[in-house]
Order: sequence, then C-alpha cells, then structure tokens
Amino acid sequence: MTCPATPSQFPTATPALTVTRRQPSATRSALPALLAALALLLTLVAAPPAQAKVNVPSEETAIVLAVFGTSFPEAVGGILNIYHEVRVAYPETTVRLAFTSNIIRRIWHSRRDDQEFLAAHPKIPREIFAVKAPLATIADLVDEDYGHIIVQPTHIAAGEEFSDLASLIHALNTVTTVKERNRPFQQIILGRPALGQPGIKFPYRQDLERAAALMAVDIEQARQNNSALVYMAHGNRTFSTGVFFELEHLMRQHYPETPTYFTMATGFPDLEHTAQRLADDGASHALLVPFMTVAGDHARNDMAGDDEDSLQSLLQARGIGSTAKLEGLGERTDFARIFVDNIRDAATAAGIELK
Repeated sequence: MTCPATPSQFPTATPALTVTRRQPSATRSALPALLAALALLLTLVAAPPAQAKVNVPSEETAIVLAVFGTSFPEAVGGILNIYHEVRVAYPETTVRLAFTSNIIRRIWHSRRDDQEFLAAHPKIPREIFAVKAPLATIADLVDEDYGHIIVQPTHIAAGEEFSDLASLIHALNTVTTVKERNRPFQQIILGRPALGQPGIKFPYRQDLERAAALMAVDIEQARQNNSALVYMAHGNRTFSTGVFFELEHLMRQHYPETPTYFTMATGFPDLEHTAQRLADDGASHALLVPFMTVAGDHARNDMAGDDEDSLQSLLQARGIGSTAKLEGLGERTDFARIFVDNIRDAATAAGIELK
C-alpha cells in the first residue's frame, strides 16, 4: 500500500521569473521639450511689446528753386548763378531746379536732342534740357523720401506767378491720410519773393530796403553818365504793381541825385507812360536796366529792341538817348544771395536747420 505523498514530498516547480520593462512612450520623451517651449512662450508673453517700425516720412530736407525760366541761352546765367549760390550756402542739402513756365519748359525739352544747338551751347547743364514743373519736381523728391521740401521762388514780386505757386503748395499741404504714417511728406514750405509778400511774419518793407541798397551800383553808373535810371520789371495785368512804385519812392529817398523810374513790360506803368514821364521831367539820357532775374526776351526786345514800341525806341522818339545794361539781377551775386537768405528764413520759421 502506497501512502499518499505528503505536501513536502511533492516536487516543487518554480516558474521562471520574467521581468518586463515598460518602454517610455513618445509623450514622455517629448515632455522636456514641451516644457521648454512653454517656458519660452510665457517669457515672450510677459515681455513688453517691441516697437514696430513705422513708415513715416523722413527728416531729410530738399530745396526746389522755382524759376519762371528763359528761352534765351544767353540769359540762363542768371538762373545758374542763383542755383550755384544756394548750393554753396547749403552744401549738404539737395537742390533742384524747376521752371514754372509751361512754354519755356517745352522749348528746352525740344532742344535736348538738337545736336547743333547742344554743340553751340556746351556750357548749359543737361538738367536744363530736362527741367520739370514744380509739381513734378516735388513729386520726384517725395518719391526719393524727402520729408521736408522748401520751395523758393526766384520771382521778384508777389504777383500772378507767385500766387499760382502759393496755391499749389497750399493744396499739397492739405493732403491727409487715414494713418499719419502714410503721409507722403511732412511739410512743404514756401519762401518769399525778392521784394517780399503781404503779411507780418517778414515785413516786406525790410525786403524793399535790402533791394534798394543793392541797387547802388546802378545809381553810380547812371550818375557817372549823368543819366536817369530806368528799371523795367516784368509786371502783370492781374495784380497791382504798387510795390514797384514804393521801391521807386524809396530809391529816390536814398539816392536823390539820380532820378529813378520803374516801368513794366506788362501792365502799369507801361513803356509809353514811362517814356513820357522822362520827357516831361526833362531827361536827356537814361540807363535802362532789367529788374528781372534774367535778361531774356523782355530785356532784349521790349526794353532794348529795335522795334518802334520798345522802351529804347520810345525814348529815342522823344529825343532821349539811352544805354541798355543787359544783365539779369540773378547774375549779381549779392542779389542772388537774397534767395539764399529767404530760404534760411523759411527753414527757420518751420523749425528746420539747413546744412
């Protein structure tokens, strides 16, 4: 009889111990990187916002010389001398020429491919042949990112041409944009003519005194020849020419030994009226001087021409001899510097320092 085995006699089967390691999941391996990214994001959110670059017009300044113009090559020197003096006075500032006369601009444009004309006038700068109107010149400067533009006329008086230019500048300055940064420019500033303009900012009487002082050279020439002194300005039929009467009166006060007269190529007092004035005053000879920046068509034809209605012929018909001085005021350095000073005044009034 076989006895049943006791529990201690049963064979013991010890199963093999299998240890299974859990592989790290993709989420756990990416956790450090996520935490780092989150920390960076929190840092950026907490940081003060950076100032965005605003596309506002620049602080650069340019000058536009607004000249009526002349079609006479011999008279261009009056314009170029003013241009030269302005560039010398402000060597670090861009200076551009513009002609206000549509007719004269077209004449010069028609000459730029005329090889015969170019060969005969080699000293005329190429930019004269491509000269633009003030509006186009201003547009070019805006496109070149000039924020401040000073437009300085070389007009003698505040007449029709100056009024038109002032209207243009006023209109441009009324341009508004929804966002300030989209304005095409900061400001366009207009300088005053040689004899000033109405208003109290720059008393025009001071401009007349300045001009009268610069005419001393003509007074001396007339005195040496025992002549009356006759200035011919451009004039117009739209605006009063009273400023020239005031300048005439002022010069007679300063230079009583030499009778001075002002006449107009256009408007009052006309050439006939002035010639009769000299005859009534008993003049025997007169020095004729253009009171214009250039000695162009009006000076060479209306003042000193051979036609019977020129000032020289009208005087001759009354027994009065004459000598014509074919020199534009712009050719005189001291007079050209009037516009240099007027540019500085306009810039200073607008808070601009020119260099």
